[in-house]
Amino acid sequence: MTTAIVYYSKHHGNTKKLLDAIAAEDGSVTLIDVTGQPEADLSRYDRVGFASGVYFSAFAKQIVAFVGSCLPENKEVFYIYTHGAPFVGLPGGIRAAVKKKNCREIGRFHCRGFDTFGPFGKIGGIAKGRPNEKDIAKAVEFYRAL
Repeated sequence: MTTAIVYYSKHHGNTKKLLDAIAAEDGSVTLIDVTGQPEADLSRYDRVGFASGVYFSAFAKQIVAFVGSCLPENKEVFYIYTHGAPFVGLPGGIRAAVKKKNCREIGRFHCRGFDTFGPFGKIGGIAKGRPNEKDIAKAVEFYRAL
């Protein structure tokens, strides 16, 4: 089974920490930074992951745009996301974009991540030290179980 994970991880690298651990566990995973490859071809992959921090209750706009223009139809899709504030739901914009492509969701993983965006920066940030080793191990475990 071939897997690509398309990601956006810029501010503190929270999401990338999870993905690096997954790629170290499974060397066949292809990580695609959406900022460097905004038109990557996903047709040869059996399943595709989308990974992002959550910004004002949404995946990064670059990821959502990528789904609309580059995600082939009928793929297996999973999500990995980090968030500063306590949050459990998958942002709707990414779900709607994937649904238009008739893809099947096979899983989602999320955890807290250090956040200094907007007003959080004035107080030194929230979710300091996250994702931690336990979060990273859970992300790898999630991936293995897909």
